[in-house]
Amino acid sequence: MLVKIAWRNIWRNKLRSIVVLLSIILGIWSGLFIMAMTLGLNEQRMSGAVNTYLSHIQIHDLDYPIDQKLKQTIKEPNNILEVISKEIGIKSFSKRQIANGMAASAKGTYGVQILGIAPEEEKKVTAISNHLVQGTYFEKFKRNPVVLGEKLANKLGLKVKSKIILTFQNSNGDLVSFAGRIEGIFKTNSSVFDKLSIFVKQKDLANYTGLGDKIHEIAVLTNSMDNVEKVKSDLKKVGKNYKVESWDELSPELGYAQEMMGTMVYIFMGIILLALSFGIVNTMLMAVLERKKELGMLMSVGMNKKKIFFMIVLETLFLAMIATPIGMLLSKFSIDYFEKHGIDLSSVAQGLESFGIGSRIYTYLPNNLYFKITLFTLIVTLIASIFPARRALKLNPVEALRSL
Repeated sequence: MLVKIAWRNIWRNKLRSIVVLLSIILGIWSGLFIMAMTLGLNEQRMSGAVNTYLSHIQIHDLDYPIDQKLKQTIKEPNNILEVISKEIGIKSFSKRQIANGMAASAKGTYGVQILGIAPEEEKKVTAISNHLVQGTYFEKFKRNPVVLGEKLANKLGLKVKSKIILTFQNSNGDLVSFAGRIEGIFKTNSSVFDKLSIFVKQKDLANYTGLGDKIHEIAVLTNSMDNVEKVKSDLKKVGKNYKVESWDELSPELGYAQEMMGTMVYIFMGIILLALSFGIVNTMLMAVLERKKELGMLMSVGMNKKKIFFMIVLETLFLAMIATPIGMLLSKFSIDYFEKHGIDLSSVAQGLESFGIGSRIYTYLPNNLYFKITLFTLIVTLIASIFPARRALKLNPVEALRSL
């Protein structure tokens, strides 16, 4: 009987109940959608970094990350390469020889990082070959082919088949010049990476550095993000001559952002639901005050205060139980749609690229968060119902019956 009375009470003033329902629905939808955009941005930035230059794990000589000197190559690389080839959690890996120098053309010069790679290995680790906007990926030119970013190509006035001069120090400390020809131009989500990175064949670079088969870096791609810590731990056991770092250690700001995103979802939704709770309290308090005479009559005929309290709480919970599933379904449909089709932000593409994000944003929200936010909403609503319910208990039956 108490449930029936509470259900009928919320529809006595349909307009007020509908306003409360809409506020909860829109609050949930807007909060979840904004968080899905934020998580999507972070996910896109992180996956873009991993798939272009970070990879899941990088292995160097102990001192290389500090000084990045040409002679600081990985000692006894075959030991760790043997472990990598047998590790179950590793999808692919790529060996790199790296030199820092200057790229020059008729239009000017620019500081760059030159990565000597084995093209077939690198294709399995990074997505550079899939981001070509011009030319090919080490397929046509036999002598010193070069693949570089669109930003750098535009800065130096280069195009496919243009000549480029790369100047850097060899293993003896002498300056050498590498004359190459542009075979391909790529464009990734990171304008910084596109402006600083040049790819050449490792054997071509070795002819000028004098390092032969020695390598500075091994980039490792695991089967999934969940395997990174385990694989890193296994690789560290090989010996003390190697510095093994995961993507979040190589780029701490990305790792910190990833950790913070989960907490930010609850903080942001908490703020929205807190604001909604004030609206719910205000609405239910008005409903109580408008029904003073009715509540006084119920108390006079014997309904105890405990039942009055639960009746008001049930009225509030019914509103939340109607609005929350609708808000969740609306959020789910809209987030899934934009997760597939994306949101076009090409008008601010240049600014996004400086942060390593593309011009189309894809929303993303883990499925377990829908259940958690639903539970969170019901708890907040329950708490919000306590104040108007307590206010109803303070009514004097005699005074309430005399009220208009």
